[in-house]
Amino acid sequence: MEYLDFSKLTELNRSYITDTLKELESDMVFSIPFHETTTTEELLIYILIEHQSTVDPMMGFRVLFYMCQIWDGQRRALESSDIPKSEWRLGPILPIVYYTGSHRWETAISLTAAMDVPSLLNKFVPKFDTLFLGVKDINVDTLTKDGNPFGWLLRVIQHEDADTTVVRNALNETLRQIQNLDTVSISQYQNVLLYLYQLIFFRRPASERTDLLEVMQRHTQDKEVQDMVMTSAELLIEKGVTQGIEQGIIQEKQNSVIRLIQHKFDEVPDSFAKSLREITDIIQLESLFDDVLNASNLDDIELPD
Repeated sequence: MEYLDFSKLTELNRSYITDTLKELESDMVFSIPFHETTTTEELLIYILIEHQSTVDPMMGFRVLFYMCQIWDGQRRALESSDIPKSEWRLGPILPIVYYTGSHRWETAISLTAAMDVPSLLNKFVPKFDTLFLGVKDINVDTLTKDGNPFGWLLRVIQHEDADTTVVRNALNETLRQIQNLDTVSISQYQNVLLYLYQLIFFRRPASERTDLLEVMQRHTQDKEVQDMVMTSAELLIEKGVTQGIEQGIIQEKQNSVIRLIQHKFDEVPDSFAKSLREITDIIQLESLFDDVLNASNLDDIELPD
């Protein structure tokens, strides 16, 4: 890491990444240059950070998929440039997975881990290294020794499942330390605050919200920063509420169909209930309810593909 110039770390706007990848809002992509040398001063390293809170045996495939999306974006950018094709070069990518779950991660992050492949064919499977950071297993001093605001943020995440007092103390200490760091830019400070607001609203019980928000506001005296972060947090909350309402409507429609089938035919086959739960289109669920209402038996009910 001593070869990378972290003072020039740049978060990419990901305009070249497909819509599928953009939807994964916890993933971040940065570019960072090598320290100036005679051979690598123009070389950029792309850092992909994937935030994971559950163990995923398909993580190796996911990381490779993300990397290919980034490279394809670079290729498309080169196609629209005036650079001769013989001079096209893709930038290397450093994938990082930071894991915040409580269960021990014992699955290898590789493509072969997601396959049953004979050893004879191993050489045909793409191989790459991934840096893995198990946040809750790392000593607090290790996280914060470099004085990076990201390390102090992870300090809070370490205790996100603890009781209110522990979370409040971690929040207080993190905010106090970040305010005393001379190297923290305004954008870094805002991003840390925004993430902490998200943690309070989406990862902690609603009964704690007032208490933890008071801690945040006590350490955020800059009115401009406070307004900016609160506006962003409110948008995230509004989005989360909207998604929750929509999910509630879908679930209620599914339940209505199941209750009607139970009322008319006494039981709902497990396979039917499982297929029904996979239907998330509200119009389809309403149409299915009408079909059940008019059906003489279960065979008359046809689930949409």
